[in-house]
Amino acid sequence: MSSRRPVLRLLPALLPAFLGSPSAALVGAAPDGRFAGRVAMVLMRGPGEAGFCSALVLDSRTLLTAAHCLRGVGDMAVHYRDASGAPVVIPVEAALAHPQYRPDAIRARVASIDVALVRTASPLDARFAGAAIASGDGPAVGDAVILTGFGSTRDGDWKSGGILRSVALAVRAPASSVLVWAADPAGRIAGACSGDSGAPIWSADGKTAVAVAAWAQAPHGRGCGGLTQGPRLAPLKGWIEETRRSLGRSGVRALH
Repeated sequence: MSSRRPVLRLLPALLPAFLGSPSAALVGAAPDGRFAGRVAMVLMRGPGEAGFCSALVLDSRTLLTAAHCLRGVGDMAVHYRDASGAPVVIPVEAALAHPQYRPDAIRARVASIDVALVRTASPLDARFAGAAIASGDGPAVGDAVILTGFGSTRDGDWKSGGILRSVALAVRAPASSVLVWAADPAGRIAGACSGDSGAPIWSADGKTAVAVAAWAQAPHGRGCGGLTQGPRLAPLKGWIEETRRSLGRSGVRALH
């Protein structure tokens, strides 16, 4: 497990430059406008650093991302570009991680549900629509899926992140009722990288989100583009709906 890592990379505090000049996204991916109204970015900051994750839009004010992306609500924002291409940054007013999220999961070798919901202080643009979450047991090993995120094209190259792109992958073993493991079926370099934490993994037809990316590794160890892993969403639908309602109530600002 030590070779896997969250696909969030903290970056030097150069966020204004990042917002002004986006480039590519995802290893082995291509631009894909089908998902532009269902995926946004979650920005975070800390002392002397800034970073970003990808996020699935659930409604006009609620997004689903990876729990390891959370910071204090004052240190997070949701970002996208409007119809003219200008950057839009909306503060986050509330966020909550899944109760079974364990930030020390790799070191402790325990199970962890690495998902969280964030609620914005004001609505997203009207072009955004809530994504549908899959039901049932699928996808199975061998099934095609689509990964869509804003992450970088090369490990450590944060400047290559910022444009929403997709890549076709296939579910691979081990079969799990909790996680989806996905990789390029032909063994090519393809998959999640820095900035793709929280990126949705879609069904083959792109209609439903089946998982969100939380971890990635290179084909032969530490890095990107070999294997993408993330929690299945179907078993979490009850928690997602209850948490969405909870975050909508006044005064809820809890973090993990």
